[in-house]
Amino acid sequence: MDVEKELSALKARVDELPGAENKLSMVVFSGDLDKQIAAMIIATGAAAMGMKVVMFFTFWATAALRDPAKKVSGKNLMGKMFGFMLPKGRNNLKLSQMHMAGAGTAMIKSLMKKKNVASMDQLYEIAAMLGIEFKICEMSMDLMEMKREEMIEYPNMEYCGVATFLANAKESAVQLFI
Repeated sequence: MDVEKELSALKARVDELPGAENKLSMVVFSGDLDKQIAAMIIATGAAAMGMKVVMFFTFWATAALRDPAKKVSGKNLMGKMFGFMLPKGRNNLKLSQMHMAGAGTAMIKSLMKKKNVASMDQLYEIAAMLGIEFKICEMSMDLMEMKREEMIEYPNMEYCGVATFLANAKESAVQLFI
């Protein structure tokens, strides 16, 4: 038996297995500022390392993708209530811990600036430059009566269902839930 040939053949088979693609698929579920910052830093870091990155924004995370400058009409009472209660955009998110009526959120943003950590706006710009894909859960948008017209402009954004995320996750080397 030629061990080197067998090893080479085995390596070739492993390289063809699903999930071996240099790709990160991430579910972004939380609408908390600190968790969104972590998701964006991990995503941009992975993309900078050469990984393809797909972020699936669902439930509370979708609020981060709302454009605060856009107004939409035609929502029912529940849609108006969600629109009022949820933050409008990434710069209006609150910390998950120690929010302290806004003081904690202001402190973390100030510290980020002082320590030269990219702001949320900068992280989104970097994400776009690196080709990070944003997938927005249509079911979540439907439940909270969010409309496409109220979402941010982002070059690599798609509205889809969970099956699209799962197809991406299935072929990804790394999957995360934040």
